[in-house]
Amino acid sequence: MSERHFYEPDKVLPPAGRCDIVWLALHYQNENCHADGNIPFGLRPEDVEWRAQMLGSAKRLSSGLRKHNIQVIHVQAVTEEGQWEVIDNCPIFGVWRDVKAWPRGSWGADFIDGLGSQEGDIVVQHGRNSAFYGSRLEEHLTRFKPTWLIVSGVSTAYVVETTVRDAADIGYNIVVAGDACSTFRRDFHDASLRSMSLLSRVTTTDEIVATLDAGKPLQSIPMEICEIPD
Repeated sequence: MSERHFYEPDKVLPPAGRCDIVWLALHYQNENCHADGNIPFGLRPEDVEWRAQMLGSAKRLSSGLRKHNIQVIHVQAVTEEGQWEVIDNCPIFGVWRDVKAWPRGSWGADFIDGLGSQEGDIVVQHGRNSAFYGSRLEEHLTRFKPTWLIVSGVSTAYVVETTVRDAADIGYNIVVAGDACSTFRRDFHDASLRSMSLLSRVTTTDEIVATLDAGKPLQSIPMEICEIPD
């Protein structure tokens, strides 16, 4: 078993006012979202188009949530020099190590244009799948005491799903913006959304923003089991 490594300074976090809703923006980084990144995404034309659609949805989500002063927490994957902390107990971490993904301070670790941190946002860093593992995310959420988490990011089947599973176990109500997520295979993405629909409300960016614009609670979004497309 590897040591649980925390990626942020061990400092006391200041008090914060309560936020009923927090958006967790997961791994919107060059390494796995940009065509020149080192993480394989899919090279077929339809994959490139899907990536562009996903990033467009994520940017619309960002704009729509910021209109309502929703607190944003970015979760950023980083690895240390030499990747000494990257474990190799499963294939996905082996890929990170093989391609030397997300080195701290690199272009690959930076957020992709249009989805970076803005004033008032918080950035937490980690080096696993779940946003809760090895980061200070839970400490920040304890400060804000949200009832609802809006979750989106890349990749659907890894950072998004593992984060949703942990958040559901903790007790948060969750809405997943499915069209603002993607992974390297569409069938993995669809299967992941279906799994998460038993733990959260899986919907679209437009429905989330329209719900907030109408002054309705997120609870008004139906909780329905997603069907996997034929």
